[in-house]
Amino acid sequence: MNPVLGEMFSRRQFLIGAASAASFLALTRTGLAQDKKRTRIILLGTKGGPRVGETGRSNPSTLVLINDVPYVVDCGYGVSRQLIKADIALNRVRYVFITHHHSDHNLEYGPLFYNAWITGLPVRFDAYGPVGLRKLTRDFFAYQKFDIDIRIPDEGRPDPRKLLTVHEFNRSGLVMQNEDVRVTSLRVKHPPITQSYAYRFDAKDRSVVISGDTAYLPAMAEFAKGADVLVHEVMYLPGIEALLQRLPNAARLRQHLMAAHTVSEDVGRIAAQAGVKTLVLTHFVPGDDPSITDAQWSEGVRRHFKGEIIVGKDLMEI
Repeated sequence: MNPVLGEMFSRRQFLIGAASAASFLALTRTGLAQDKKRTRIILLGTKGGPRVGETGRSNPSTLVLINDVPYVVDCGYGVSRQLIKADIALNRVRYVFITHHHSDHNLEYGPLFYNAWITGLPVRFDAYGPVGLRKLTRDFFAYQKFDIDIRIPDEGRPDPRKLLTVHEFNRSGLVMQNEDVRVTSLRVKHPPITQSYAYRFDAKDRSVVISGDTAYLPAMAEFAKGADVLVHEVMYLPGIEALLQRLPNAARLRQHLMAAHTVSEDVGRIAAQAGVKTLVLTHFVPGDDPSITDAQWSEGVRRHFKGEIIVGKDLMEI
């Protein structure tokens, strides 16, 4: 080949390659930006109940990322650790929602805020939940008063008590709304607690319903109507019966569980009536029995719901 033509060919190939590489990088950046903005769901903790076990499941919490902003639903023990494992910096948490005031849903509410504050930010933090949330917040600050009052002057930190805003409610309805999402609540059935709620997040690209703790409730189907994803608690009755055989308080515990939680068949009925696209099972009861298989958890659900069923695992993204 003529040396001049060869040089021209090489330059042309170089320019084409450079342009292709630039286009690829631009598309990659666009894809990453779009991925960040899409609504994501990460199961932080999927074990029902307050016990801390060794089965690999953490206590209840669900993360919804909307336009890359974290919305945390429930703060079971270990939620700070699980957020870090999910690659969510604690100082990014902006909104927290508590479904009800059982310890497996609010035990790490105060500590999560504290852990975010101690990372060295000024942070604004909005917490939403049923009546009792303000007192829970005040009590947390009271028992950490000594530590907080020392760290403010000693480490130059802002007063955390001025950074957290509590929003209480006592009925179903609109909880909050911004340009990215509309959040509504449904009062559910979880005796003896009367103030217990499900949440629905309607973002621009996706609608997500999180049941919280509830017995079978037909109103849940209407609340979740047409949602893209329903994240619902589930109870496996044969597993409960096996558990109760080992406990001295079996009769009373069985009465509570049957009145306050939803067996798998009824979860399927709710999902079918709601017409959701995807059903995610979480808050497993019993939550610390590794012998129960995914097939067993979903078997009763499949009798009524023919859509996609996901048996949740900690740190799973949907």
